[in-house]
Amino acid sequence: MTTRLPRDLHPVAWWLWALGLAAVASLTLNPLLLLTVIAVAAITVTLRRGDHPWSRAFRIYVWLAVLIVVLRVVLRVLLGGGYGGTVLFTLPEVPLPDIVLGIRLLGPVTAENVLGGLYDGLRLATLVLCVGAANALANPKRLLKSLPPALYEIGTVLVVAVTVVPQLADSARRVRAAQRLRPGPRGRVRSLRRFLVPILEDALERSLSLAAGMDVRGYGRAGDVPRRQRVRTGVLMVAGLLGVAVGTYGVLDLTAPRWLALPMLLGGLGVAVLGMVSAGRSVVRTRYRPDRWRGAEIVVVASGVGAAVVAYWVATHEPVIAYPALLSVPQVSVAALAAGLLGLVAAVAAPPPVLATSGPPAAFVVRDREEVAA
Repeated sequence: MTTRLPRDLHPVAWWLWALGLAAVASLTLNPLLLLTVIAVAAITVTLRRGDHPWSRAFRIYVWLAVLIVVLRVVLRVLLGGGYGGTVLFTLPEVPLPDIVLGIRLLGPVTAENVLGGLYDGLRLATLVLCVGAANALANPKRLLKSLPPALYEIGTVLVVAVTVVPQLADSARRVRAAQRLRPGPRGRVRSLRRFLVPILEDALERSLSLAAGMDVRGYGRAGDVPRRQRVRTGVLMVAGLLGVAVGTYGVLDLTAPRWLALPMLLGGLGVAVLGMVSAGRSVVRTRYRPDRWRGAEIVVVASGVGAAVVAYWVATHEPVIAYPALLSVPQVSVAALAAGLLGLVAAVAAPPPVLATSGPPAAFVVRDREEVAA
């Protein structure tokens, strides 16, 4: 039995895997399937995250997901959702002016209303946890290095957007350790303010410092581009954006002509890719030790994409399973269970991460062996 050497998986592979799980969550309201996706994401993060600062960001997303579910149910109870049926209890209704006709504040609370809010909140929470899993598993700095050259000109925005949540986890750990060393004002409100303000300030400052450092080193700088190439790039990008917009409308609107649906969407994506390739020609860059795609990356991406494909089949062929009635007991089929568990293949296929306690030479050993073999 051979032991795999620790190495960090390609960050784009983790993001594609997470987007596949998010697609599964977006195609169903079945709470059993949504909980399965959440369990798969949590198990994968537990087994394959490293000890980097951004690896601790998943806990923040868990609390955010819990808050989303609670708020969704509370809003359904407060504002009502238009569901009739089994009344659980009745709250004193607050009369509203005629200008907000159709909105009810408090009043009778039905089981359908509560379950509808619970299912919607659980689906949104699952999407948030999928993004959190990608943030905890993928190295944000290596992800920026893997971006296409066309996106380098907005590098500062990307650096701040990608690194602010991982920096929040690291800032929370450091601020908590610092506050334990010195006393402070008591009280929940004061303690919360004393804890949150330094975290947000430190995380944003560190993200901006990283962006400024990359800008000083020439990240995102473009060379002289001929006017013809700029016009061609602009036309391709605008045409691709219009094609994607029209194609998305055709897919969502079943009454639209079919040639406006998938063909237009694929054509718009193709034109947009050509525009990005044209824009990337103006960026000259060099990469030290570029990340390579190996068998593990392909298997991880295939597990996420396969889960999304199976979930789409379930949504189209088994709508009762994908969208159960509110008062009925949710059921799962073999296909639905496969869509939820297929993403767990990534936890097995991905190699163990490089930990600070194990030392970094393992990643270099892997690359040196491949270079010698080549």
